[in-house]
Amino acid sequence: MPKSKKSKKPFDINNMTPEEQLKFEIAEELGLGPRILEHGWKCLTSKESGRIGGLITKRKRQMQQEAAGNQESGPM
Repeated sequence: MPKSKKSKKPFDINNMTPEEQLKFEIAEELGLGPRILEHGWKCLTSKESGRIGGLITKRKRQMQQEAAGNQESGPM
């Protein structure tokens, strides 16, 4: 019988994608870093996960606006 749970690789701080780096950086800013390192992402409450997701979205939006601003004010 196939397992109903998806097997997920354990959290590896030394081998993260840029998205994971951003996610962990925000989690650390919220004071959740040590808990995530010890217990993994599953230990977070839905409220904590939602807060991280919201801040990721906000940060990505800021980066896109900055990139667009840099393109507009390029060399003259």
